[in-house]
Amino acid sequence: MSAYIAPSQVAQRQLEYFSGKHVLVAGEIEDLFPVELQQHCESVSVFTTHYGYYRQIKQYDTIQSQFAAEFTLDTPADLILLYWPKAKAEAEYLLTMLLAKLGKDTEIVVVGENRSGVKSIEKMFKPYGRITKYDSARRCSFYWGLCSEQPAPFEIASWFKEYQVTYQEQPLTIRSLPGVFSHGEFDIGSRLLLDNLPALSGHVLDFGCGAGVLGAVMARLNPSIKLSMCDISALAIASSQATLAANNLQGEVFASDVYSDIDEKLDFLVTNPPFHSGLDTSYSATETLLAQAPKHLNKSGQMYVVANSFLKYIPIIEQAFGHCETLAKTNKFAIYQAHS
Repeated sequence: MSAYIAPSQVAQRQLEYFSGKHVLVAGEIEDLFPVELQQHCESVSVFTTHYGYYRQIKQYDTIQSQFAAEFTLDTPADLILLYWPKAKAEAEYLLTMLLAKLGKDTEIVVVGENRSGVKSIEKMFKPYGRITKYDSARRCSFYWGLCSEQPAPFEIASWFKEYQVTYQEQPLTIRSLPGVFSHGEFDIGSRLLLDNLPALSGHVLDFGCGAGVLGAVMARLNPSIKLSMCDISALAIASSQATLAANNLQGEVFASDVYSDIDEKLDFLVTNPPFHSGLDTSYSATETLLAQAPKHLNKSGQMYVVANSFLKYIPIIEQAFGHCETLAKTNKFAIYQAHS
């Protein structure tokens, strides 16, 4: 059984494409294939929008790495290895940004699971040059292409989608980058969660902040709170920062891999937690979030969670806190509350 995800296994079959190259790895990468890749090319650098992956790869000092929403790394890269992300709009964002930075004559290898829609690269790459599928295995595809046209400059500002939400007669502007939860809509689960929140005070954390809808509403309705917002995605962090700025709201927005960067105790932990990792469903981060919540709350601190009704979160919350209240339940969502 390989330690690599299927797209890396396909790339591993085609190592000659990387020979003599300075490779920039980006996209939905989840393993340490870049470490092995160093043995087959001139250099490897990594650009990732995923903080958990960045914490893993930065331990390897022979690999230049950057965690950010926008690629600014000074790198000799002449070939991009793009792991196709689950959101097509995010793939387009990464492709446009990386080619604008590296320029004409950059080679590209794209790998991805067929069910992720990786075939879309054939049409998406047309403005830059030709791209061809050269391998298919493990239900994945391997494409190689060459950027033969000069890419247009990249302006991150033009990639923000802006939309309005109104909650309790409070209008708010939400700004969001591709691939971010709540990109272009007010999530029903988030609205139900807000409907069940009490008046907030003290230090409030919006965990898994996405485009910043929850945090912005909480700050608008409770102007005296100290608002913190965190996410594992650099695109979400940039989106939440832009949302706060658009509404003249104050808050600290930062990256955290579950509790990795959360130092201060909280009065309220409010979350619409993610449960997708790449294309697959993953509950481990949320289960850790719930299980370890009490040690991050002040005495009498409270946690409010919205979750899909079918998820078995009640036993985890009960084990952590000794109790779990169900404040609301629809056929799709449930709101849970617990206090320390």
